[in-house]
Amino acid sequence: MARPQQSPLGRHGEAFLEMLSAERGLAKNSLDAYQNDLTDFTGHLTARKETPERVGIDSLRLYVQGLADAGLKPATAARRLSALRQFFRFMVQEGIRSDDPAALLDAPKRGRPLPKLLSETEVDRLLVEARALREEPAEAARLTALLEVLYATGLRVSELVSLRWPPFGDDPRFLVIRGKGGKERLVPLSEPARQAITDYAGWRGDFISGKASPWLFPSRGESGHLTRQRFGQLLKDLAVAAGISPAKVSPHVLRHAFASHLLAHGADLRAVQKMLGHADISTTQIYTHVLEARKQALVRQHHPLAKG
Repeated sequence: MARPQQSPLGRHGEAFLEMLSAERGLAKNSLDAYQNDLTDFTGHLTARKETPERVGIDSLRLYVQGLADAGLKPATAARRLSALRQFFRFMVQEGIRSDDPAALLDAPKRGRPLPKLLSETEVDRLLVEARALREEPAEAARLTALLEVLYATGLRVSELVSLRWPPFGDDPRFLVIRGKGGKERLVPLSEPARQAITDYAGWRGDFISGKASPWLFPSRGESGHLTRQRFGQLLKDLAVAAGISPAKVSPHVLRHAFASHLLAHGADLRAVQKMLGHADISTTQIYTHVLEARKQALVRQHHPLAKG
């Protein structure tokens, strides 16, 4: 009589999956992902003639390094490491091992995606198109003010749509912004942005019903002011009219444009950090990577030796 074929995961791996299913109620897709990750690790152990009960930290590090050498995406490698950590934690809890070698593993660094970028020409096209809405002068004035303020300040979209009325403090050259965590910051406002707000002020009443509104960009909706979602949709429509892919345009992309264009023109990184309201300068430094990537792309496209 033929003996039943043993699972490639071994009895401890199968017990771990049973626990995930019974105690955590994971869906089939999630269980399949854990099984695939553990099967891959089991192959590593088999090749080295090792077992989950006795494998050490050096072998685990070799396995994780092999994931990187194989070109596995950082997110996938991180998921496999998470599966290993949970598996070995389970073995300790079940008394199969007295130590947890996976607890000493370093997580693989996840590559940070570079933000989407609009060129200065594309931003100009959006502004031209916004001003060209002659049949809807109130909408044209509001859109122009939104774009000018966002591009001049790099505000988060939630900060932009919730600006108070009147927006200026003691000095009209600056906006006082209350950002994340209630922290206030002073953001300079360009002359075109100040003028756009002044031009829009005469049309502001068109977006108010009933009593006066405390918001710079009021709305008749529940929030009382223009929502992030509505502004995002207005930008998409404007991009189509300007001949720009709508997938390329969003309020956050204009915030990226503000930062990257400032740095391209020689602005100080610390100053840009303060204007964006970033707590950590490493968050702001992503824009220097954007500029470097753009330079490299320009060289590849236009330098005569690059084509060779």
